[in-house]
Amino acid sequence: MKTVKISLNSIDKVKSFISEISDYECELDLVSGRYVIDAKSIMGIFSLDLSKPIDLNIHASGAELEEILGILKDYICE
Repeated sequence: MKTVKISLNSIDKVKSFISEISDYECELDLVSGRYVIDAKSIMGIFSLDLSKPIDLNIHASGAELEEILGILKDYICE
């Protein structure tokens, strides 16, 4: 598992984020405070406070993890 901070501070970013990750079989969770939601759930994402970065837990390894990190580079906070 790898955890990165991502920013989803607009409706367009949320929609494009979901379309980018929806094809992957691995589990992706968003963590905000004590809430953990499925990162592929648009309703779940909109239930979080999107004004600040959110932790994304990626339950993948190897080539799949590297591919996901490459696709999500525009969302990852440095």
